[in-house]
Amino acid sequence: MPVFALDKHIVFPPVEESEPDGLLAIGGDLSVERLLTAYKQGIFPWYEGEYPLWWCPDPRFVLVPGKLKISKSMEALFRKKAFSFTINQAFNEVIRHCKSISRKGQNGTWITNEVELAYNQLHQLGYAHSAEVWSDGELVGGLYGIRMGKVFFGESMFSKMSNASKYAFISYVEQLKKEGVQLIDCQIHTSHLESLGAEMIPRKTFTHLLKELL
Repeated sequence: MPVFALDKHIVFPPVEESEPDGLLAIGGDLSVERLLTAYKQGIFPWYEGEYPLWWCPDPRFVLVPGKLKISKSMEALFRKKAFSFTINQAFNEVIRHCKSISRKGQNGTWITNEVELAYNQLHQLGYAHSAEVWSDGELVGGLYGIRMGKVFFGESMFSKMSNASKYAFISYVEQLKKEGVQLIDCQIHTSHLESLGAEMIPRKTFTHLLKELL
């Protein structure tokens, strides 16, 4: 099946037309309107080349906040207050750390300058949010993503100290739960997030949930 090529119009094909690996479309831009339209439909950008690639994989990796798993070792870190936790205090720094951190099996990062600028704009408009953890005043872990309605769409996280990203994730999920968020989109499977309670659900179920929660 050919991949849909986007133009200046803010339109995406039905997500059911995605390739087996989840690729739905190519091209377009990272304007605020296009990004918000994409997220509302369960579509997200992820690419390393010149043109944006848009994805909507099936199944989808998600976390229901009430199913968050906290290991005994992480519970011990929270009791010790190993890190301090903040929200939206260092968005620019978080995305830059996510951009620069080295990851196993990846050459470089998918967070281009264009992506960084786009999400900073979304942050200024109140859609993109960050969670940070600190040790002795130094930013050592965090994550960022998009919040719409009762859904948080996670984009990327980083850790400069052992368990720092888990600490940020757990702390933020617990805060989001208090604020009424009912679904966290983790996009693609990782063992890291599976250990915290994330699970695969059919794309059809995911898009149905978006219609209810956004």
